[in-house]
Amino acid sequence: MIALLFDMDGVIVDSNPMHRHAWEVFNLRYGVETTQAMHERMYGKRNDEIVRDFFGDQLSADEVSARGFAKEALYREMVSGRLEEMLVPGLREFLARHRELPMGVASNAEPENVSLFLEGTGLRPYFGAVVDGHQVERPKPFPDIYLRAAEILKVDPADCVVFEDSHSGVAAGRAAGMRVIGLCTTHDNLPGTSISVDNFLSGELELWLDSLMRSA
Repeated sequence: MIALLFDMDGVIVDSNPMHRHAWEVFNLRYGVETTQAMHERMYGKRNDEIVRDFFGDQLSADEVSARGFAKEALYREMVSGRLEEMLVPGLREFLARHRELPMGVASNAEPENVSLFLEGTGLRPYFGAVVDGHQVERPKPFPDIYLRAAEILKVDPADCVVFEDSHSGVAAGRAAGMRVIGLCTTHDNLPGTSISVDNFLSGELELWLDSLMRSA
């Protein structure tokens, strides 16, 4: 049996536009104008990496943590009341259709953000494993987070299918020895994926999964 592993930002929720806006507002508190290049560098990364990239390596670990926490608090305030509309199209129906399969969430996102969306949308019961970026030593693009999710689900990594929207996430899934499906919510081109689709309404996605499960 295969297992399905989902990133969160850009896969479960189309949250990157709101994350971009939150970073723009937050960075202005420190007089930093957020460029498009900065936005591109943040995708798929853990908050401590983003903060050091945006503000420099001279910050203490405590200050890095504090700034990351403050930005995410701002983000959660911005998305309040909008959780359902931010779900990637077709996701809820896709999860219900494949609920017999082991499923997990493996995201570099902050644990409070993961909890907000999974609990706030009622999707948490679908997932037998929920691993955030603080539960592993090395975040994506290292494979640790996906290997940990597979371990919790008691599934061989080779039997896992990863859903990703970022280059670092694709690299993490492939490094874990898993197949990767690309969601084109963040990038139009995701090299290294088995297939790429716009969202979970894709008929091509269902045909690919059906073929995989019949050959397993």
